Amino acid sequence: MDKNLIFSTHAKSMMHERMIQEEWVLNTVLFPDRVEERKDDEVHYLKVIPDAKGKVLRVIINPILSPNRVITIFFDRRERP
Repeated sequence: MDKNLIFSTHAKSMMHERMIQEEWVLNTVLFPDRVEERKDDEVHYLKVIPDAKGKVLRVIINPILSPNRVITIFFDRRERP
């Protein structure tokens, strides 16, 4: 995992719309509670965010690009802490 990340236009928009702090995204990628590697060249990083009422943040990354690209970000309602 490259510690440098770039954010897609969509990811930036979702962060703003969903009031997701960049710090939460970085902590999720660097210190995830769980990582899911998908067959479609995506890696999903999940982390409980105490400052967001304990919701689980899902950050989806394209790891093939360097630096890695954040594709999208959302609070995953299906996941429970």
